[in-house]
Amino acid sequence: MTALPLHPLAEPLATDADPDATGGRRIGVLLSHGFTGQPASMKPWAEALAAQGYAVEVPRLPGHGTTWQELNTKRWSDWYAELRAAHRRLAARTDVVVAAGLSMGGALVLRLAADEPSIAGVVVVNPAVSTKRLDVKLLPVLKHVVPSFPGIANDIKKPGVEEHGYTRTPLKAVHSMMQAWGPLVADLPKVRVPVLYLRSTVDHVVDDSSEPLITSGVSGEVRVVRLPESYHVATLDHDLDTIVEESAAFARRVAGIEGSA
Repeated sequence: MTALPLHPLAEPLATDADPDATGGRRIGVLLSHGFTGQPASMKPWAEALAAQGYAVEVPRLPGHGTTWQELNTKRWSDWYAELRAAHRRLAARTDVVVAAGLSMGGALVLRLAADEPSIAGVVVVNPAVSTKRLDVKLLPVLKHVVPSFPGIANDIKKPGVEEHGYTRTPLKAVHSMMQAWGPLVADLPKVRVPVLYLRSTVDHVVDDSSEPLITSGVSGEVRVVRLPESYHVATLDHDLDTIVEESAAFARRVAGIEGSA
């Protein structure tokens, strides 16, 4: 089977740690993009962390960065398998790993932390594990009749910034994602490590139903930081510097670096 052309910004990213810059420990940060997005949405964050000495791993989740039609053939199990493979690659070259994710990526890294006790901490940006939308109840039927809905990409406040996500939302794939939410929420108490929860004040994609489920569901301590100048794709928006600063300090703290805030 011929591989589909890959968007030029969708290549995965991996860098090695510089322990001299991070208190003598090789700290890795695994960063997962969201549904219908691609690595481009995480690379500015990842590159900023790499410049500070952190090892980073930004996988491309299956079906992303090609066509929405291909994404419609992929499921939660495919995305999670790739995230776990990326974690293994990063863990092999670091002393400690922090898992970070945007939107669906946030749900994926919470799932990883629930399943993998070696994760030292979790950073989520506008994560989704729930929705108030009533039309999702029709997805089991609609997905067999309508292949896609209009896309959710580019919810960004900063002018002239492009997420490079799909213009359509494939329904079979989105239904698979939503089917994974219930089991994940039930397992959130298994997340016993610290969680940094970064939340945009205005988000036109993920509503406010996920935040209380996550912040009250996990067993680890939770720090919530508001992002007042960003929409859903905050990793490409005005508050990127805050995300970088907060996540770098968080990674140092959970890695046990002396002098961390």
